[in-house]
Amino acid sequence: MRENFDRSLKIVLTYEGGFSNHPSDPGGVTLEGIIQRVYDGYRDRVGKPRRALTPSMRGTADWIAERNAIYRAQYWQPVQGDQLPAGIDVTVFDGAVHSGPYQSVIWLQRALGMRDVDGHLGQATLAAVHAHPDHDALIADMLSRRLGMLKNLKTWPTFGKGWSNRVANLLQIGQAWAMGSVGPAPVAAHLEGGIARAYASDVALPAVDAQDALKGALGGGSITGMLTGAQTQLQPLLGTFEFIGYLYTALTVAGLVIAVAGVGYSLYAGMKAKRASRALDGDVTAAIPKESFA
Repeated sequence: MRENFDRSLKIVLTYEGGFSNHPSDPGGVTLEGIIQRVYDGYRDRVGKPRRALTPSMRGTADWIAERNAIYRAQYWQPVQGDQLPAGIDVTVFDGAVHSGPYQSVIWLQRALGMRDVDGHLGQATLAAVHAHPDHDALIADMLSRRLGMLKNLKTWPTFGKGWSNRVANLLQIGQAWAMGSVGPAPVAAHLEGGIARAYASDVALPAVDAQDALKGALGGGSITGMLTGAQTQLQPLLGTFEFIGYLYTALTVAGLVIAVAGVGYSLYAGMKAKRASRALDGDVTAAIPKESFA
């Protein structure tokens, strides 16, 4: 609903905290959830000179006006926040701030069971939202898919606790709003890294892909090549000394072990890549903690 922007923004601002510049945060310099790149784009669009985000800007009238305008234009309007029911609006809005509007709409469309999942919140998606019989369940499903993607990001070990806290608290608030209740107070998720951006581009993948691993196992890798070269040099000496035969056999066994390991790793890499792809597509769920920690 239209009047829910202000109260939804209060929730997001509590999660986002104040000023941040964590070296592992892909968003970089951030002030109250607005990253420098987004702020630069806003200033360019309105014809104002760029300026660096600083802690001292917080609380000033100019900054508050700019911050609110950015949140509305960059995140609230792209997800049709004014057209979404209470509870669903703050859930989709916070997902848009954290991971981008496209990704947040993907979670919503997957939770709705839509056939066309395109990351665009248009009339078909709005109709499906309003026709859904259980908004409590819809909110839980969206957030479960969101957490499923977060757990597949390479920054999860650093920010996972804060992200889990944020998602768990948002579940409580969103479901309370959907029922017409006030819900619990938002938690300061930023204190445990919940402010850090969670972009699909940061998905965790194996160091090499399956084809590279398989190529290395079958002779393209440097270790395999060294073993093969050593065997070639020893072959003319077979039968001259007993230890030469043992060494040749050992090299053969080592080559087989490396080949098997390479094939195994190729299978692992392929499975991990497929799971990561499914997570980005909103098709992986994760159990949400029952409680958030204030």
